Amino acid sequence: MARIAGIDIPREKRVEIALTYIYGIGLTRAQNILSSTGVNPDIRVKDLDDGDVQKLRMATEAFTIEGDLRRQEGMALKRLQDIGCLRGRRHRMSLPVRGQRTRTNARTRRGSRKTVAGRKK
Repeated sequence: MARIAGIDIPREKRVEIALTYIYGIGLTRAQNILSSTGVNPDIRVKDLDDGDVQKLRMATEAFTIEGDLRRQEGMALKRLQDIGCLRGRRHRMSLPVRGQRTRTNARTRRGSRKTVAGRKK
């Protein structure tokens, strides 16, 4: 079981894809890490030897990933909310932040529909 940055990466997947299970590492960054370390991206994680895993650990330490990245993003959102700017208020109210319409759509952000009882005529 390869453990990188506190995450157990899946054994049966290719190394290139398995690295993307770490928060803060996407496909492009995973490819860059593999090319810089010289690890073959096509082999499976279970076939990695200890030296390769150690190289990958050292290469990922150069980036802000996992807990540090989550904390950084949370603090950025908290700062926006504290200064009371429009983006911060929209985050606080769970509404779309980047100018999308909310009269219709925006279901992901606002949550499921709540039915309202019909009025008597």
